[in-house]
Amino acid sequence: MRLLLIFAVAAAAALLLLWIGGGFDAIAVWAASMQRDFQNAMAGSLRALRAGNPGATLGLMGVCFAYGFFHAVGPGHGKILIGGYGLGARVAMTRLAGIALVSSLAQALTAVVLVYSGVLLLGWGSKQLVGAAEDFFAPASYGAILLVGAWLILRGTRKLWRGRSLAGHARGHDPHHYSHDHHHHSDHGEVCADCDHRHGPTPEEAANVSSLRDLFVLIGAIAMRPCTGAIFLLILTWRMGIVTAGIMGSFAMALGTASVTVAVALAAVGLRESTLQGLTSAPLLRIAVPVLELAAGAIVVVVAGQLLRAAL
Repeated sequence: MRLLLIFAVAAAAALLLLWIGGGFDAIAVWAASMQRDFQNAMAGSLRALRAGNPGATLGLMGVCFAYGFFHAVGPGHGKILIGGYGLGARVAMTRLAGIALVSSLAQALTAVVLVYSGVLLLGWGSKQLVGAAEDFFAPASYGAILLVGAWLILRGTRKLWRGRSLAGHARGHDPHHYSHDHHHHSDHGEVCADCDHRHGPTPEEAANVSSLRDLFVLIGAIAMRPCTGAIFLLILTWRMGIVTAGIMGSFAMALGTASVTVAVALAAVGLRESTLQGLTSAPLLRIAVPVLELAAGAIVVVVAGQLLRAAL
């Protein structure tokens, strides 16, 4: 776990240095160029597959994985949401990495459902399918991500306000009275001796509900916007009569994308944990935790807002 944390912090530091040095623009140009190269390679793999060349299916999967990787390296909404959430909220590395993986696979599933619903039920062609993805699904996804960012800001603000209130309450409250008066209300999940009922969920139950809610929100916001490359692949393979290869290739693309988003998840959680571990004072932690959440939410809102404005 310590090695994983060191790797995550190093990755986060590298990303920060790239951002400061303006390296992201150069990376985006390079990633777009690589995507075009792998699109051409994908076309060649499809022709080889249709001709029945041995190893063509495996070659197509490798090209699709590489396309998904370079697609994720460029500007994208999944990295911003996963990274912002990992920086702003307390979440285990393995959990957020799992969310990143499932979100990428769900994007592939969305592409498959969109293409074959459009083709088989509505008789759509590539123009209508890409138009639906770009004109409807993309803005809806960016809007959902913006709302997640706003929710992080709201949650951070509430925590900051609650922390200040608790600090003032602790300073002005009599310790004996505090321990006596609040004992009944501190353990909401336990059975009350007076009325034999529970007054609320346990902290563990509340955390589980929150985690499940966050999981579905994050996956839904990312999966709502299917990859355009996967849409083109599915349309081409449908026309060529190699439907299975198209579906497999779409999920190979998703795995390539996940290789980047999982790395972002690890870096974000590592950066957050390393930052908070350096703070041993309770008053500092009361301020640092919500401020970190506020900052992460603001980043998500700004980036998602720019993406949404460009998509509309």
